[in-house]
Amino acid sequence: MSHTVVTTTTTTTTTSSSDGRFCNIGYARSFHGLLKIAQVVVLLIAFLCVYCEQRRHEYSAFRYFEVVTAWFLIVFLIFFLMYLFRLQSKITCINWTLTEFLHYAVGGILVFIASIVAAVKSYGISALIAGSVFGFIATCLIAVSIWTSYKVTCGSQPTGAAV
Repeated sequence: MSHTVVTTTTTTTTTSSSDGRFCNIGYARSFHGLLKIAQVVVLLIAFLCVYCEQRRHEYSAFRYFEVVTAWFLIVFLIFFLMYLFRLQSKITCINWTLTEFLHYAVGGILVFIASIVAAVKSYGISALIAGSVFGFIATCLIAVSIWTSYKVTCGSQPTGAAV
């Protein structure tokens, strides 16, 4: 009786998703990256329009608009930088997709309310009207982000029976 011994060698190669680079320039050129850049720029313009004119007119409604636009400007900038520098892959204890979705939902509602209040209280002052218009534009951009985040977060789930 002869015995045959077969030896199998398996080689596993792992690659890093960061490819040794610190910055993900491709994200800045993607749809989501450009959308975040547009949101940050539009919120910055809205904030500056109201901030520069609000010095002459002391209304608490404009302070609310400033706080909301400044807060979400900073939050969306942090999200952009986080994805640009691939920090979401290093901090895995947080569901970043869901966190981003919730920030967009809350931000969309609060920026929309602030824009309505600023539009009502502007009294024909062109800088305040421009700030509220940019607030409404930011609301539309945030709505697009909510939709795309929702599609990623809740996407197409299997419905049960496979055909």
